[in-house]
Amino acid sequence: MSHWVMDYETNVNCFLGVFEHYKTNEVHVFTCGKLRNDFDKFIDFLDGNIEEQSFHISYNGLAFDSQITEYILVNRDLMYTLDGEEIAKLIYAKAQDCITRSRNKDFQEWYDKTLSIKQIDVFKLNHWDNAAKRSSLKWIQCSMRWNNVQDMPIDHTEEINTVEQLKQIASYCRNDVASTKKIMELSSGEIKLRMGLTEKYNIILWSASEPRIAKELFADAISKKTGINKYDLKEMRTNRNSIIVKDLILDYLQFNSPVFKNLKDKFSTLRLDANNLKGSFHEVIKYRGVEISFGLGGVHGAKRGIYEPEEYMTIVSSDVVSYYPNLAIKQEWHPAHLPKKDFCHQYEWFFKERKKIPKSNPQNYVYKIVLNSAYGLSNDQHSFLYDPEFTMRVTINGQLSLMLLSEMICENIPGAVPLMYNTDGVETIIPKKYYDKYIEICNEWEVITKLSLEHDEYSKLMLPDCNNYIGVFKKKEIHKDVYDELIKKPTYDILTKDADKYYLSPVKLKGRFEISKKLHKNCSYKVVAEGLYNFFVKGIEPEYTVSKNRNVLDYCAQAKIKGDWSFYSLNIVEGNYVKEKLQKTNRYFVTNKGCKIVKINNTDQREIQLESGKWLQKIFNTYQKRSWEDYDINEEYYIQKIYKEIKEMNPQLFINQYKLF
Repeated sequence: MSHWVMDYETNVNCFLGVFEHYKTNEVHVFTCGKLRNDFDKFIDFLDGNIEEQSFHISYNGLAFDSQITEYILVNRDLMYTLDGEEIAKLIYAKAQDCITRSRNKDFQEWYDKTLSIKQIDVFKLNHWDNAAKRSSLKWIQCSMRWNNVQDMPIDHTEEINTVEQLKQIASYCRNDVASTKKIMELSSGEIKLRMGLTEKYNIILWSASEPRIAKELFADAISKKTGINKYDLKEMRTNRNSIIVKDLILDYLQFNSPVFKNLKDKFSTLRLDANNLKGSFHEVIKYRGVEISFGLGGVHGAKRGIYEPEEYMTIVSSDVVSYYPNLAIKQEWHPAHLPKKDFCHQYEWFFKERKKIPKSNPQNYVYKIVLNSAYGLSNDQHSFLYDPEFTMRVTINGQLSLMLLSEMICENIPGAVPLMYNTDGVETIIPKKYYDKYIEICNEWEVITKLSLEHDEYSKLMLPDCNNYIGVFKKKEIHKDVYDELIKKPTYDILTKDADKYYLSPVKLKGRFEISKKLHKNCSYKVVAEGLYNFFVKGIEPEYTVSKNRNVLDYCAQAKIKGDWSFYSLNIVEGNYVKEKLQKTNRYFVTNKGCKIVKINNTDQREIQLESGKWLQKIFNTYQKRSWEDYDINEEYYIQKIYKEIKEMNPQLFINQYKLF
């Protein structure tokens, strides 16, 4: 069977489609325009795809490319009577309609069940259409270090009248298809999972994001349990005008500390607008030297510093198992429009089944998706689980319950100091002699809340804030075979061998300290993350890390434009700056001789440098292999960037502080 990675380009008088086989290098290019008309061959190709039940694999294809394919198939008889340029103009009009629908958040004309050719959309599958993860193909190309990060060389409104123009578009389109194929390969596990779920549940999930998988599987389970038709179920909601928070707070939330009593009182006075929850509550308190921030979604707080306790101290990390889903399960909460018994039983079933299945089994991951996303969907107006009061019960009681745990620890263990809070867990430094007492307190909290905790210990914690940190776990003895296998792999764990004993000390990297990040995140300056890791974990100076890294892509940053702004490069020519407009997404590194990259507001001409001060940059959208010296990278910039992070954490201050215990 043949499946095809594909992409379309639609200019005002030229249509071009590129298809590359998902496993081989076989490529088909079809054009309809003034210069060439491959319409007959293109239709034959599409008909063959339908007959073979091939998939089209694309980036944002469900909202664009698939719509154009279906439009062409539906209107083929008309198009057979037209010349290439007339066909292209019809397709262009449809393309603009698709773009307008997407911009207005309207439904497209066809959805996956009604399309003639099956679709795998890696954009939707990876949930890069979500506001928090929204990513263009160019941004993902930067993140995955693609050789050629190129914007469309010819504006879609410009007519294509020359062979050279057509070659430019074809080259651009082939590059996009090749990079989409790479994303497909990187997403192979996700695709395989969705294929299996589609077959098992008879629900089309080929391009489904994790929340959609949760929505569909939960709906399927609830429909079978309640006997409610799935279509009717998906129309159900609990719409509210207001939420009175004092009616939601659990009875066991009784505090001794004035700061937590006041916090609970502030929550209790809230009357929330159920239709406008985002950003409607924010409170910051200070407890034992830590500023803790509360909202309606989760709690965050950290005491900045480098923590490497003396021998008689330890840093204990305690996380609540599947916190928000489990809280709802144990308290038997449910969206008001769904039968309590059926919803709670099904939610708990997913939780219990997941515990039975090894983490290596994909089904474990599926149930994890269902558990986590189902809670989130209760605050999604487009979900049949929508009931914002259910959401608030979970998040507000979750935050306060975590504070109860911290208070019980800190008020009952001499010398206990909280270091970090993060939605589902807390890190605390305590004297080792009270470790058993710590566990007793946690067990007591588990009885009160009916929840479960998982514990670990850090030997070192580098902590700028709760979203960015490095944590080195305590050494754990491992089997020799495991040790031998691990040291063969590229890993950032610390591996040590003492005589005949073998140890593993895993390292947790979070936020900007992550060396390998998810593709939708900003993957700039990998050498800086490596330098920080080497300094804090291995004691290696930044100068050494920079002097040994000779991969130019590790020195690159990526930047994208938003809103009414444009990128420009400013080059000095005969003492004057010459301004050149750049594409919307750019990759660059800092060099000794280069340009200044700025973004300029198109309305008021405000100008912002990407790298302020003396630093110069070089655009590196197209990878060029050169000798290290020829890149002329300004290594001083990267060394200073690493040291700036080290200095901001002021490690000596906090190391000395905890030597007092």
